Amino acid sequence: MNIPISQLRREYTRGELTEDKVSKNPLEQFRIWFQEAVEAEGILEPNAMTLATVTGEGKPRARTVLLKELDERGFTFFTNYESRKGLEMEKNPWVSLVFWWAPLERQVCIEGRIEKLTPQESDEYFQTRPRGSQLGAWASRQSEVVPNRQFLENRLAEVTKQYEGKEVPRPPYWGGYRVIPYRIEFWQGREDRLHDRLEYYLDENQQWQMVRLSP
Repeated sequence: MNIPISQLRREYTRGELTEDKVSKNPLEQFRIWFQEAVEAEGILEPNAMTLATVTGEGKPRARTVLLKELDERGFTFFTNYESRKGLEMEKNPWVSLVFWWAPLERQVCIEGRIEKLTPQESDEYFQTRPRGSQLGAWASRQSEVVPNRQFLENRLAEVTKQYEGKEVPRPPYWGGYRVIPYRIEFWQGREDRLHDRLEYYLDENQQWQMVRLSP
């Protein structure tokens, strides 16, 4: 039987989120939740996150990327500088990230400013990638229009031959970004839609403060 979209709903009962049981540092709290997502059943890629950017016309655009590093500075991912998102971040460095871990009934929303990693940092990460991914970075000029799939496969064959027996260098148009957060919200689903929402934000002294938001 087909169920109308408007009737799709479920109760959230997996946990709670209270001020006395979280870290005062949101990055540390994120690490706790992230580790629990890594260990949870049914989450295929716990590091998958939605990245939202803004076009030059002020229109939002979102896609999924993968978190590759987290430290006291922020959240790191890698991509093509000349892709749509890369060009948009070049013009407007303010972005948003969303993690959704359905089996845990949890969401984390992050707002922050983008900065590029140093060439050395991007080189170091690139050399840890599987060789196929390294070659793929050369074969694909991300977001460019191509005539068909065969075009990409031919390009991959070309670069595979070009670097046969050689180390694959990082393309100059590919590298890392770090999202430096100024606001992080943790959301835990609760019964009757009375969800828990704790928001951390940086005050004028660059100190983290926490408030509870109405669901």
